[in-house]
Amino acid sequence: MKTTLKITMAAVLSVAACWSVAQPVNSMRGSDVTTTDNAPIEQPYLGSKPGAQKLVVRTYQGQPPVIPHKVDGFDDINSTDNACLDCHINDNFRGQKIPRAGKSHFVKNDDAKAAPVLDMKRWQCNSCHVPQIDAKPLVENIFKGNALVKAK
Repeated sequence: MKTTLKITMAAVLSVAACWSVAQPVNSMRGSDVTTTDNAPIEQPYLGSKPGAQKLVVRTYQGQPPVIPHKVDGFDDINSTDNACLDCHINDNFRGQKIPRAGKSHFVKNDDAKAAPVLDMKRWQCNSCHVPQIDAKPLVENIFKGNALVKAK
């Protein structure tokens, strides 16, 4: 009896293994996995020069603000040179009121009159803050968000 059960189980497992190998694998977007992906067409950033457009409303609590202006021509951000902070380290720049980088981005400074010191865990702005493009989503997204969240 035990031998018959073992043989039956082995046969069932063999059929299941062969069946799973024979099934085609498809990606989430419906194309065959072996199909070569084409690079998407490069889209221009929305907005224009910094300060020329309204802030983008956040859609959920704790969302990092997105960049509402073009970043073409900005230098690469690195730990010693950060073009974002040229403007966003203060509340205004060249007479324009702009969003200041959050307090969480700086280390505490004992001297209140001294210039803010960037927390080196937060120097790469474009890890969280991203410029926007008008592109078709790669997969369906039904996220609605909460338009009542106000930008700070």
